[in-house]
Amino acid sequence: MRTLDIVARASRNLRRAKMRTFLTSVAIAVGGFAITASLMAGEGARQYVSRVVSGNIDPKGLLITKSDENFTTESGRKLHEYDPDSGIYNGHNFKAVTDQELQRLRSRKDLKNVEPMYQVQPKYMTFSAKPDKKYVGETVMRDSAIRLEAAAGKTLEKGLQLKDGEAAIPDDYAESLGISAQSLIGSKITFRVEQIPQRISNDEIAKVYAERGEDGVREITESKIMDKNFTIVSVVKKTPDQTGNISRTYISPDSAKELSEFSTLGTDQYKKYITIMATVADGKNPEDVKQELKSEGLNVMTANDIQGMLFIFVNLLQSIVLGFGVLALVVSIFGIVNTQYISVLERTQQIGLMKALGASRRDIGRLFRYEAAWVGLLGGTLGVIGAWFTGLMLNPWISKTIGFGNYDLLVFQPIAGVSVIALLIVVAIIAGFLPSRKAAKLDPIEALRTE
Repeated sequence: MRTLDIVARASRNLRRAKMRTFLTSVAIAVGGFAITASLMAGEGARQYVSRVVSGNIDPKGLLITKSDENFTTESGRKLHEYDPDSGIYNGHNFKAVTDQELQRLRSRKDLKNVEPMYQVQPKYMTFSAKPDKKYVGETVMRDSAIRLEAAAGKTLEKGLQLKDGEAAIPDDYAESLGISAQSLIGSKITFRVEQIPQRISNDEIAKVYAERGEDGVREITESKIMDKNFTIVSVVKKTPDQTGNISRTYISPDSAKELSEFSTLGTDQYKKYITIMATVADGKNPEDVKQELKSEGLNVMTANDIQGMLFIFVNLLQSIVLGFGVLALVVSIFGIVNTQYISVLERTQQIGLMKALGASRRDIGRLFRYEAAWVGLLGGTLGVIGAWFTGLMLNPWISKTIGFGNYDLLVFQPIAGVSVIALLIVVAIIAGFLPSRKAAKLDPIEALRTE
């Protein structure tokens, strides 16, 4: 028998048992739906991560630290022995880059814009628009490689740095204050920074007391306070594709340096830096510079490394969802096997007649395998179209709920859809192998005697 004749006959046989064919196809469609949905979610998440990384991180930018532990939270989960050469931030003990190492980095010809991430930890902040209250919030130096879109004031484009005495605050600060974002532009924000007492020997205290009395001793042993005023020039708007969504106040590197060095003066943390930001010089490859710095004992992350690290989490979540799809597919395989076996039993006489008329074992086996392939094609098509349609319906709601803006989380790719259908056809053919083998081995005489 010709292949086209067998395919057409397989299709007619399935149409005679429409309900059974449909239910079996639905079973395999569930697996196809779950697999396609997981691929759509994975693609959408990867596109989102790529937008965030490309929109916020200079492709030539580098993050330099003393140890790869600084790029993880593992160091914060363990008890570490105190190291005076390390940096401490939020209770975590990090290996720090010293000021001497910073100057060496600045002297390199393959790097430019080398700046440490100054750790600024004000005691509290006050707003001139609401002077009767004190607030606590995170404050960081502005990274000019990141674009910060403004809800009011000026948008901080890539490469645009804040001036000394300028500050940018997040829009949820305006909500907390109960003041409109526009009204805060031009108002003042004041940081109070505390400097712990210097370590002074008893002999030095005695000398100061002899020269200046109790006032002199009090001056050198009590905490010092600095109040630094800033003008709010931007209220940063939350957007789904930028890393500036974290609620924090941004100030210039010079201001951050001043506050950081004042608060750490006289401590082991003075001029110790957890992270150094740098840009690869023109004509240099970030990966080549990364390898050179690693050979000097430094740990470096490029934009590609950051994107790859985020992709790990995306791939993990996608694998979990994909696992459910594979499980549903395995269940559907048993449904196909069961349906095909029943079909063989119901059509035993027909199989015997076909063999008596000259059909070979190979033709009979192919007939049942093609029937299984039709079931796989129908189920796969239903599953893929169902996932695509569900994505169209759910994307606006998902984007609104989790703040993706106008971007879609479930991104359908035609090539992936076709691949899923092809996979399900192959799986269905494999599932129909045993029933087709049983049908092919039937003795025609015995098959014709069957009631």
